[in-house]
Formats: sequence, C-alpha cells, structure tokens
Amino acid sequence: MERTCTNGVLRKEDANKTVTLVGWVAKRRNFGALVFVDLRDRTGITQVVFDESISEQVKDVRNEYILQVTGVVAIRKDANPKLPTGDIEVIAKEVKIINEAKTAPITIADDTDTLEDTRLKYRYLDLRRHALQKNLVLRHKICMIARNVLDEAGFIEVETPILGRSTPEGARDYLVPSRIYKGKFFALPQSPQIYKQLLMVGGMDRYFQIARCFRDEDLRADRQPEFTQIDIEMSFVDEDDIFGIVESLMQEIFGKLMNVKLEEHFVRIPWHDSMRLYGCDKPDLRFGNEIHDLSNIFANTEFQVFKNTLESNGIVGAIHFENCADKYSRKALDKLQEFIKNGFKAKALAFLKYSNNELSGSIAKVLSDEEKKAIIEEFDLKENSLVLLVADKASIVQSSLGALRVKLAHELDLIPSDVYKFAWITEFPMFEYSEEEDRYVAAHHPFTAPCKEDIDKLLTDPANVSSRAYDLVLNGYELLSGSIRIHERDVQEKVFEAIGLTMEEAKEKFGFFIDAFQYGTPPHGGVGIGLERLTMVLAGTDNIRDVVAFPTTNSSLNLMSESPNVVDDAQLEILGIEISKKKESE
Repeated sequence: MERTCTNGVLRKEDANKTVTLVGWVAKRRNFGALVFVDLRDRTGITQVVFDESISEQVKDVRNEYILQVTGVVAIRKDANPKLPTGDIEVIAKEVKIINEAKTAPITIADDTDTLEDTRLKYRYLDLRRHALQKNLVLRHKICMIARNVLDEAGFIEVETPILGRSTPEGARDYLVPSRIYKGKFFALPQSPQIYKQLLMVGGMDRYFQIARCFRDEDLRADRQPEFTQIDIEMSFVDEDDIFGIVESLMQEIFGKLMNVKLEEHFVRIPWHDSMRLYGCDKPDLRFGNEIHDLSNIFANTEFQVFKNTLESNGIVGAIHFENCADKYSRKALDKLQEFIKNGFKAKALAFLKYSNNELSGSIAKVLSDEEKKAIIEEFDLKENSLVLLVADKASIVQSSLGALRVKLAHELDLIPSDVYKFAWITEFPMFEYSEEEDRYVAAHHPFTAPCKEDIDKLLTDPANVSSRAYDLVLNGYELLSGSIRIHERDVQEKVFEAIGLTMEEAKEKFGFFIDAFQYGTPPHGGVGIGLERLTMVLAGTDNIRDVVAFPTTNSSLNLMSESPNVVDDAQLEILGIEISKKKESE
C-alpha cells in the first residue's frame, strides 16, 4: 500500500509537497463545504482538509475508519501548538476508504474517561491511544539498550525452557499437565534461576535473557501473573562486578531515554539500616524525614506507655516534618492513627507540635522537661514542626513510621517527580521463620550465599544470618533482585539443613540441579531486573497495566480473551484429568 510518510513527521519544511498518508480517523469535523479529519497512526496525527470537490466522498466517514489520502502539505492559518504537526495540514486531492469501523465502545484518547475494565476488554482498541503506544515504544527501547550494553560487555543471550519442573521455596507455580505422562506436570518458570545457574556450570561465563516469568500470587498495581525480567548471570564475580554492570546499564538507559545523568555509583544501604531509617527495604530517597530511634531519650521515662514498651524490648521511634504542624488538625491526626492501626498493627500514634519554642500535643503533658529538650535537639526542631511517635515492637514501629513517612511526603508535596534516586539494599536476612510450616525458610531462595562471616551461624543462629542477596531500588520501587550464589557443597548442605532438608530430600526436590553442582561449579551471581517496573518509572505511571500490551486485571482475568476459561471434557480426558465438583449442598 502506497504511503509516502507517516502521520507524525510532517513539518513546515514540507509545505507544497505531495504526500500519501494512511491511518485511522481520530476526529471528524464537518463545516459544510469543508470537512476536517485528524488522521492518526502510531507516530502521531495530521489534519487533513477535504474541500467541496472531494468532501462528498467522506460524508459518511466516522471515527476509526481507515483512510488513504493523497494531498498537498499546506501551512495552517490556525496552528495547533499541542501537536508536533500543528503547523501544517494536508489538502486532500484523492481519498480511498480502506476499511469501515463500528462505533468504538471506548473513548480512544489519552484523556479517556472509559472505565479500565472496559478498556481491558477492548484492549486492541485501547492500544490505539498514543499514551499506551508511547509506553510500549519506551519498553522496546529499554530492551534494545540492554541488549547492546550487555553484548558490548561480553554477555551471550540464551533462551531457557518455559516448560520445566516444579520446585519448592518460592511462589505458587503455574502447572501444565502432560498428555504423554499422565499425572505428571510441567511448571512455568517463576524465573530462569535454575537454568541460568546451570549455564554458569556449563561455562557460559556471562549470560543474559529478556525472560518471561510466571507466578501464581496475589496481584497489586505493580504486579502481573506473567511478567518480564532482564535476567543476568556472571561467573567469577563478586557484588562489585555485578553492581558495576547494572549501574552502567542504568546510566545508559536513563541517559538515552530521559536525558538524565546518573551518579557513577549508587549508594549502598545494608538491609538493617534501611529498615531502621526508612521502615522498608525499598526506600524512596527523594526526600529525607528518616526514622529516629528515641529509646535512649526515654530510657528513664515516667510515661508508663513508653516505659512498658521499653521494658518489653520494644522501641520508641519518631519522624518529623517541618512547616506543617498547622496543617494537621486533631481529626487529621486521628486518621493517621487509624492508618497505622489498621494497616500495620500499631497500638497508637502520639504527636507533638513545636511552636513558640514549646512542644504541645497528645503526650506533651506527660513528658519531662529533659525529654522535651532532648527531642527538640534530636530533630533540631523549627517553628511549626510536627513530630509523630510510635512505641511498639521494632518491626511495627519501623513499618508504621516508614509508611507514614511516605504518606506525609505525598500529602505535603515533598517528592520531586523529575529526580531519580537509586540505592542498593544489601545483606538481606538469609532466612524467615514460617509460623505455618514451623521452620525457617529461605528468604530469597536456598541457593543464595550467606555472608562469609555468618556461615558458622547457619545451624546455631539462623535468625541472625545475613545473606549476599541485594535489591536495587529506585524512588520506592524494587527494580531488581539478585544474589551471589552458593557454589561450595558443604555450605549448600548447611543451608538445606537450616531449612529442614537433608541432602537426600533436597535431591528429591531439586534433582538434576544438585547433581550438576558436583562437577566444578564456578563462583557466580546475578540479578533479574523487572522490565515492567523499570518502564513504569520511566513512563511516569504507577499502574503496571499501562506498560503491558495485554495485561490481566487485579484478579488475574484477561477480559479481552476471557481467560482463564473452561475446556471441554474431551481435552481433560486426553490429559487424564477430572474436575472435582462440590456437592450443591456445600
């Protein structure tokens, strides 16, 4: 089909050229003898003018018809500064209707008011919106930069299997029944973890893959059941080598796509410090207002609530914000208290306001002059400052104040939108205790290496073992997770024992993977970069569905294809599967 150029490229310099355009009708305006049509394709919109000599041919044209138009580029008298092509228009000489269209069930515009579920049902129409197309182009460019950077650094792109074996110690697997081996199942990969480590055993040295991953877990705004990660694994490396590769990749991506120069090396924050200062392991560093531990200030307090907390090995924590105390009424502060009670199991929220060199607030009367003075000095309080305090177990204090820190920063408009603050979070706990299973489980996965100085504590003090796992966080989002892997058999045996597995049981669960590690395994490590989350941050959206071509809802439904769905009995019989049907009384 003839097309001399796309619809987003014509400018003043193209005046008097004869062009042929093809695209969808985005808008049609009839002014009697003249008809104006905004013709849209992926690159943009060009206004086409049909005068009385040709307007009859488009009198029945509606939005989303596809037209082929040949005409002459002219300078517009009423330029549209909102469009890159707003200085010109095309005076149509010939027109051909390529295809007709029904009235669209959604509004195809960037500022659409159509409900998200309706847009997901008609996603193929929603994708015509420039905002979504722009996001998918951005995603494509990230992938291209990643491939080029990693190729130049000596990495080899290798595809790993989609159909594999179900393994424990992770999220729920998506299972695929085998027709040939009835009663047996493949599992879709939660990540290429096992295979990429086996590639290191196989001597590939430097591997990457833009890999599809699948996890059957509860969803949220930044999570989908199937997602993509830029997967990287390297041999004969330590954390510095891996961090250097990732930092180079991020510098290239942000430099080329956002025209932003990042720092040469990203700050590193041990996990315990991140929890202590920010109350979470993915801190937003675009603003301050860190958590302060005030336990020492209240070591000899007469305030019974704080005294009881400290005697029970709890802590007293606080955050403060300047120039805002007058913005938070008692009613507003009560809402903050409900926020941390309901979401973080905190018992109560205390507050202090600083004005005219004095502290007032919910606990001001029960504090000694010495304690008040220490609080003022601790935060270097300025006029109209607000201090929020929580006394509880350390984990509750940290999580609740960490959430309040972010909430107030948003409410007070303290977070700059055009700043990108990266941080490596390091030395994550090696294990978590599972109340349900009554045992320790791997916090990352059981092949993550412990910190060398903690190896002797694997069996005697697992709660206090730190790992060589790390995350890269950006503006409150976790962009990637990774670790240095275990390559020594004796260390691997201790880790299995710490989580309640003998080597025999581990072989039953991990089979060929364990066997492979007997044949000269190199020290290795890697990362998996969440492509969707990275694209979200660059695109300036907080909804992962905005950067996925065909996403699911929060309940894992694909409204467009109506999946998952039932299959007929004949298909189930071939697989040797029978669906259990509950009694109607149940």
